[in-house]
Amino acid sequence: MRRRVTLTRRKIERISRTATLGGLFLSFFKIGLVGFGGGIAVLAMIRNVTVRKRHWLTDSEFVEAVALAQSLPGTSAGNSVTYIGVRLRGWRGAAAAMSGFILPSTLMMVVLAIMYKHVHDLSGTQQFFHGLNGAVVALILVTAWRMGKNILTHRWQWLLAVLAFLAVALLEATVLEVVFAAGLIGIYIDSFGEKQLQSWRNLRSIVARRRARIRTRMARRRRTLRKSGDEVEEEREESLTFRSLAFFALAMPIAAKLGLLLTLAAIFLRMGSVTFGGGLVMIPLIESEVVNTHHWLTHQEFADATALGQITPGPVLITATFVGYRVAGTLGALVATISVFLPAFLMTIAAASSLRRFRDNEQVQAFLRGIAPAVVGLLVAAALSIGRSGIHSWVGISIMLLAMFTLIRFRPNPFWVIFGAGLLRFVIGLFVA
Repeated sequence: MRRRVTLTRRKIERISRTATLGGLFLSFFKIGLVGFGGGIAVLAMIRNVTVRKRHWLTDSEFVEAVALAQSLPGTSAGNSVTYIGVRLRGWRGAAAAMSGFILPSTLMMVVLAIMYKHVHDLSGTQQFFHGLNGAVVALILVTAWRMGKNILTHRWQWLLAVLAFLAVALLEATVLEVVFAAGLIGIYIDSFGEKQLQSWRNLRSIVARRRARIRTRMARRRRTLRKSGDEVEEEREESLTFRSLAFFALAMPIAAKLGLLLTLAAIFLRMGSVTFGGGLVMIPLIESEVVNTHHWLTHQEFADATALGQITPGPVLITATFVGYRVAGTLGALVATISVFLPAFLMTIAAASSLRRFRDNEQVQAFLRGIAPAVVGLLVAAALSIGRSGIHSWVGISIMLLAMFTLIRFRPNPFWVIFGAGLLRFVIGLFVA
């Protein structure tokens, strides 16, 4: 009997160490269900499952996964999950692992977005959200401070961080422009010599000349086609006018919905492909697009969405789900969620097959070194923007300072700090307006 129990236990352990698609999905679904706090906290949970319990990876292999994840756009936790899935079961494993990881937080955020419409105007709810906003500002500032201690070691890095902050906060530059400019500066400082710079200029002039030739040829063709096709075109226009009007009248609602979804997808695909440094770094980029450019959300609604993204499990990028739902309902939430995670997912799969070449590429690393200081400035700009719209009184400022002190001094899970700040503001609101 004892021998049979021992053999059964060994068989179960052997099965648990075999990474099936279902096992990957369920394992990361559990992490996504309880992965509050993001960042290091979630990475610790992933290590506990993949290294200690399942023995899917060794410690050195897990460190390699985290190193690659931090070198790619998106979140370090999401990229690590994708890499582990690729390593164990190929692209199907990556899809199963990542789907399980983000599914719980996606469903929770959709539910919160539905409830937000109904409970936001209730008595006491606004005080609760104001408390969340103060703690979120504190978390962003503390993150910027911790990153700055390790990154800003040279004068040019300090200057780049300040310029990035001023460009977004005062000059209202887009975050994409700042990120690309910082990356190019990093490449120039780290790896561009005079010969390389000259060859780049020569290449650009050649491309410009070729484009000019192509434009000239296209212009000539258009003139020829216009001359020969004017009479035929007039007859076609008369016959198709009525049909076109009828078609557009029927297709306008569908086209409007489809256009909105395509706009959402384009915005979040662009965000997911160029934003390095984790989910918090994407906050100023998302705000710039959905609040300042498209006016889909107000500043207050975006601050609330950011707070909800912090108190749900899983990556902070799940804020995109809230934005998508507010813009285009459940389908919009699905499109925004997939779009914001898809670029990093595909890049991780591609980089996993050539890990050493990617990590040793001097141009890639120089680009990342240029972006890193700018990220610090962007985080401070994001904290300023959210603070303006989400902190309205001395009580909010006090909660922000208290949250900063707690995060720096005791290093707790950010979920408890943010949720506790909301409860504290709610209680204070019972006595002070």
